[in-house]
Amino acid sequence: MAKEKTTYSCTECGGTTPKWQGKCPSCGAWNTLIETVAETPAGQRHRFAALAPTAAVAVLADIEAADVARTPTGIGELDRVLGGGIVEGGVVLIGGDPGIGKSTLLLQALDGLQRAEVPTLYVTGEESGAQVALRSRRLGLDNSQVQVLAEIQLEKILGTLQQLKPAVAVIDSIQTVYSDQLTSAPGSVAQVRECAAHLTRAAKATGTSIVLVGHVTKEGALAGPRVLEHMVDTVLYFEGDTHSSFRLVRVIKNRFGAVNEIGVFAMTEKGLKGVANPSAIFLSQHAEPVPGSCVLVTLEGTRPMLVEIQALVDTGGPSPRRLSVGLERDRLAMLLAVLHRHAGVACMDQDVFVNAVGGVRISEPAADLAAMLAITSSLRGKPLPRGFIAFGEVGLAGEVRPAPRGQERLREAAKLGFSVAMVPKANAPKKGSRDIEGLTIHAVDRIEEAMEIVRAL
Repeated sequence: MAKEKTTYSCTECGGTTPKWQGKCPSCGAWNTLIETVAETPAGQRHRFAALAPTAAVAVLADIEAADVARTPTGIGELDRVLGGGIVEGGVVLIGGDPGIGKSTLLLQALDGLQRAEVPTLYVTGEESGAQVALRSRRLGLDNSQVQVLAEIQLEKILGTLQQLKPAVAVIDSIQTVYSDQLTSAPGSVAQVRECAAHLTRAAKATGTSIVLVGHVTKEGALAGPRVLEHMVDTVLYFEGDTHSSFRLVRVIKNRFGAVNEIGVFAMTEKGLKGVANPSAIFLSQHAEPVPGSCVLVTLEGTRPMLVEIQALVDTGGPSPRRLSVGLERDRLAMLLAVLHRHAGVACMDQDVFVNAVGGVRISEPAADLAAMLAITSSLRGKPLPRGFIAFGEVGLAGEVRPAPRGQERLREAAKLGFSVAMVPKANAPKKGSRDIEGLTIHAVDRIEEAMEIVRAL
């Protein structure tokens, strides 16, 4: 009997080589090549044939294009990150840490869709049907009519999808699914890539919306080949501290909506509930204003959100520490240098700690002004006035640059009862325009000007 031909494939990038090497020749990773049986090309030859029918060349302006129809899931925060709801034939990939709530959220969404008379299917490869039923009882989803299939073989899953024709199907998870056409184990690079490709083809061909649950690695990236994220239409990341009851769903890629949207959920006894006013989570309730605290209006996707930036400046030793949680540490060092050079605020012999309350991560530069005001407030031991907010980017020359969509940020702050705002001059309401009601706005051009106004307040 002829020996099966083997190749070595990389667990990081999926590249193959005929013999073992310490370093992958494709991506340069070390000790990632594993032995696999070489696949026959017959089963893979035309897997995308149905997706690309022969079509004549057409002018872009002549092609009919209509807005995609969306099906709301009934969970407002999930609909927000998806861009309004689930799209027919769309493929969504959702990843997150174990136990963060992926299966819980999707089971709640399927139950809501089923009650709206949308046919659904929940395919579980990690649990039995009884375990899924137990979870649904625990979540209070009594008399749920969601159809459940406990199966990990791709061909049987595709057959069930063809037979039942659900509008929405969840595959939990893609790392447990395997195809008979491949001999490698479930979760390997080849299996994940091929199974995702077949499920994507089925979604586009039948119009069934498919949600794939993905595992993450220790580093927090989605497990499997990077091509998995390129295949699907939408990529969601489920984030959150296991010690906190709040969870964030962040959209990284969306072919049918905006990216960098954020959905905020609270984990309760009855599952995940959407948080309508997330600003309340990220603001501390101080009885009196305290030094070292400044409220920032940040932008997550299309949503303005209020976050409290806290700073603590303390006497340091010969090598003072600069520590930042939720903001970039390198940017903190830059801001301290700008403060010293242009505003005369020296912190070279002080420890400086900066924190964004509530575990939120802020990557936009519009947090610069709020962080600098919080540091100055802590250093001088004087609190900023009650109801004070700030936003704006600060450059190395000491100028305060505008932040995108400043008017929306100001309206959100006014809606939540804030009364004093410090903003870049370019973000101030224009003359003749309706001022933001109840908000006193101080427009500044440079950081030294901002410091003078704060001292007067």
